[in-house]
Amino acid sequence: MKLSELLEGVSVVSGGFDTQITDVTDDTGKVSKGSVFVCIKGAHFDGHDAAADMIQRGAVAVVCTHSVGLEQEIIVENTRTAYALMCANFFGNPARKLKLIGLTGTNGKTSTTYFIKSLFELFEIKMGLIGTMQNMIGEECFEAKYTTPPAYELQALFAKMVEAGCRYCVMEVSSQALAQGRVEGLHFSTAIFTNLTQDHLDYHGTMENYAAAKKLLLQNCDTAIINADDPHAAYMAQGLSCKVYTYSAENNDADFVAKNIVLSARGVTYELLGDDMIARLKCPVPGSFTVYNTLCAASAAISEGLDFRKTVSAFSSLKGVKGRIEVVPTDTDYTVIIDYAHSPDGIINILSSVKEFAKGRVIIVFGCGGDRDAGKRPKMAAAAASLADFVVLTSDNPRTEDPVKIVDDAAVGLQGSSVAQKIIVERTEAIRFALGEAKADDIIVLAGKGHETYQIIGREKRHYDEREIVKGILAGEI
Repeated sequence: MKLSELLEGVSVVSGGFDTQITDVTDDTGKVSKGSVFVCIKGAHFDGHDAAADMIQRGAVAVVCTHSVGLEQEIIVENTRTAYALMCANFFGNPARKLKLIGLTGTNGKTSTTYFIKSLFELFEIKMGLIGTMQNMIGEECFEAKYTTPPAYELQALFAKMVEAGCRYCVMEVSSQALAQGRVEGLHFSTAIFTNLTQDHLDYHGTMENYAAAKKLLLQNCDTAIINADDPHAAYMAQGLSCKVYTYSAENNDADFVAKNIVLSARGVTYELLGDDMIARLKCPVPGSFTVYNTLCAASAAISEGLDFRKTVSAFSSLKGVKGRIEVVPTDTDYTVIIDYAHSPDGIINILSSVKEFAKGRVIIVFGCGGDRDAGKRPKMAAAAASLADFVVLTSDNPRTEDPVKIVDDAAVGLQGSSVAQKIIVERTEAIRFALGEAKADDIIVLAGKGHETYQIIGREKRHYDEREIVKGILAGEI
């Protein structure tokens, strides 16, 4: 490929020459002879500082936002934007051969993307999926290191999807990815906003910045689908030039509405009204948030042209997602549920849903992540105390922080609460305590880890699967 082809569509300020190139990267460790190095300034490292070294290592050009004093430099307006466009060009712009469905929001993205993928495949439409748990091309699975991969990896996935015959890709689009321009140049057939609650303020700083990042997705699509029950719905819809649909479990004026909702331990049922039609939807995944996830998925599928009644009927055969209100086999008279809830709103959602069908007490075991928004720690504890019958506060992924300090930060949210509570910093011991505390008909919620099978301590990722932990404790092997 020629450098001029790589830079097609990029706003070049100055510098220009043409040569054959072999690769493009923003990673100093991946520069090789013939590659183009894009200088991106991050939180801890500025690629501009390494530009000269990259030329010495074999790069034929460096792309910068300002001059670094090199003959081989090309200056652009924004290197993050440029990198996304260059990666797309390098792989032949594969996303143009796919219809993209993107979801953004604090909660519900993962489950909803799986519902959407399953729905389309029941209509024999081959789908790709990009998200928090894993990336998929049809039934083939790939490890996911990010909710939304960096531009190079993202375009490589799109290329594989096209090669495999996929017609659609449904993907989670994180606020960081939007703010960092990872999806720059992509156009979405359908863009979805699920909800917005406090999360990732360690990155965005304010809720206003967080909301603005989310809205970027809705500004680049043919159809926007918005949760009308979220307080930010009006802001998200304001000024959009695309077609806009809304869904709701509370507002009859929405385009898609869930009525006569019935919740049970066996799942959810409700009447879906929309598209001048009505049908009874049944889904075997319990929890009130399943109403919103299925309502969102149905809205997306129907807006993309899938048959209304066949879509609604299909939900009865769909399964839940690993780590989302996942019931762990225990052969006990109490129930253990694993859920990924790791924010105040996530904890409220899972506990509210479980209490809707719990016959006994609800015991929650949860912790807060290290090197992340410390402001939500007491809020998570307060949320747990407001709904659980017993709170066990423990560790999650402490990363480079002292786990005792993290727990102390969170414990502030338990002050003044009369809820039964226990603080056990070591997570396995906290789970052991909860299992020993449980009585018949109780429900234990292990919150925070969800699908994760690791724990990050310091900078080391250690194997840690709560399913194995529960099984081992009950068998007396741990």
